[in-house]
Amino acid sequence: MEGVSKRIENLNPLTKLLAILVFGMATGFFPNPILGFVLLFLLMILAFILHLLVGFSKMIFGFGVPLTTMLVFIQGFYSPQNNQILLDFGFAQLGLEGTMYALKLVSVLLVFMGTFFLMNQTTKTSKLVAALEKSGLNPKIGYLVLASFNVVPQMNRRLKEIREAQESRGVVLKGNIFHRVKTFVPLIGPIVLSSFTDAQERGMTLETRGFAIEGVKRTSLVITTTDKLDYIVRYSLLLFLLLVIINNFR
Repeated sequence: MEGVSKRIENLNPLTKLLAILVFGMATGFFPNPILGFVLLFLLMILAFILHLLVGFSKMIFGFGVPLTTMLVFIQGFYSPQNNQILLDFGFAQLGLEGTMYALKLVSVLLVFMGTFFLMNQTTKTSKLVAALEKSGLNPKIGYLVLASFNVVPQMNRRLKEIREAQESRGVVLKGNIFHRVKTFVPLIGPIVLSSFTDAQERGMTLETRGFAIEGVKRTSLVITTTDKLDYIVRYSLLLFLLLVIINNFR
């Protein structure tokens, strides 16, 4: 399993992005939610191999259960497409068509989220941006992608630093939910302001190092490669999507 995990982590980031797109589109093209839930099961096995099953399960079930409940309730009871009745509660009827449509929406969203989660956990952001720029993406857009991925971890680190500083000064941050909210609200301002300051400082640093200069060959410390396994995975994904589309129009 360690060998499989290492191979997946070493895949080109563009291959993983293609997997997100293909799995999501295939689930959407398939006429019912079965393919989506099969892919989710396979993604769960892959998460187990990558030692990411706990985080993957929390994300899928934490988001999927309330979303499924809400959509099944709305579409199952009130969809105008309902013809076959699954359950009759007297005051409302649960329809087959609306329920299947709700489950398909849920499966598409969860497949997108699941594949993105695995890609994000197995790919360094710097490697992803380097691969995008190597494929022809504007470096400025690449920087925006990098900054977007880094903003949440940076804010979490800043929040931890502020909380530790306050605790060292004797401020009690633990307690009931109301006390925690009361102590958390004053932290929002410093966190947001420090994020803006960090973004400005990074921008100034990039400008002083000639980031905006045009017409020069750029170099990168991060090297990305596309090997034989990447091509096999990419062609397999495209073939899979093609077969799903053909099956949909049969």
